[in-house]
Amino acid sequence: MDRGTGAIRRRAAVVLAALTASGLLAVAVPGQAQAFSADSCEGRKIRTFTFSTGAVKLYKDGGWLCAMTFPKSGGAKRTMMVSIQARGFGAVVDKGKYAHHAGPVRTYAGTRKVWIKGQVGRGAYESSSWKRY
Repeated sequence: MDRGTGAIRRRAAVVLAALTASGLLAVAVPGQAQAFSADSCEGRKIRTFTFSTGAVKLYKDGGWLCAMTFPKSGGAKRTMMVSIQARGFGAVVDKGKYAHHAGPVRTYAGTRKVWIKGQVGRGAYESSSWKRY
């Protein structure tokens, strides 16, 4: 084997190792946040924030937080909204006309503080400050 072929193989091995490491980091490090497609939140309920027309329920599963807004009374569709934002990332929002609930919305918070909002009709809840859950 001549000297040029060995150098090429070593460079290829280094490039392959770097690509593998970056691919593993992309999978291991969570993305910003995502709207969750299921009909409910996973994990355990850790807080309920009530307001005049409804409540925001917050769930935790590891470092993931999930939130849903529920009206106080059932009935016709009305404007509802739920939002959760981990500090340093954009908010994940679900807003529309719903009869039962808005959300779920889910974000990876880890040890970051979060800001939570919820709305049913004219009534609304908003965090008074960034809080860690």
